Amino acid sequence: MASYTDHSSMRPEAQLACALAVLLLASSSSAQRPIKEEHQKHGKRAVWNLDGGMPFSTDGGLPGGECFRMSGRVSAPAFFDGLKRVDDLDETFFERGTEIITEFPDQLSVTFSIRDIACDPRGNAAAEQPTLTPEMINTLRLGLFWKKGVTMHLIRDYLRGEITIMPLAPYATDLAKELPKRYEWKFSLEVPSKGVSLTDSLVFLLVTHDGQLAARVSARL
Repeated sequence: MASYTDHSSMRPEAQLACALAVLLLASSSSAQRPIKEEHQKHGKRAVWNLDGGMPFSTDGGLPGGECFRMSGRVSAPAFFDGLKRVDDLDETFFERGTEIITEFPDQLSVTFSIRDIACDPRGNAAAEQPTLTPEMINTLRLGLFWKKGVTMHLIRDYLRGEITIMPLAPYATDLAKELPKRYEWKFSLEVPSKGVSLTDSLVFLLVTHDGQLAARVSARL
């Protein structure tokens, strides 16, 4: 599984990145500052509670017909506690208590899973559908990007953590012996985020060994 985040061998990244403009995200003047007076003059606005971080989820598939669900969460110790997104008439901003927060902390923690699923859960041919195997997961490459507007910046220096594999119990327990085995893979990463604006999104790309896109999903506030 070490090949999953082998940055030096991510051949598909170059193919994906060459079609995207690269922006080196510069640090803004301050990560937090007192709430401006105009922000206190509340007009019509929507407030979103961001406790718990940034969840993300999508369904993907491999060329051989295997289907999976990729889902997870981006978090950081205490950073998202009490953090709120405010959409007012003129702008969107983020506040915690009496402060405006503009940037992520220096580092974010990411946990996500890849779960084998039936391509058509309503179908009657689940036993005939191909399933994910450890060998298939080993061939996937992960690309991480910070996205600002339409510009994406490749993240090269993230750290990979533990990987665990868990068998999934079938819903039809009486057919367990006839159905193929399905698994869930769990991953953890540490992603540098110093100076990154809270308006940027974290993009995940899963790419096959021959450069085909298996899944794409974004985590955003």
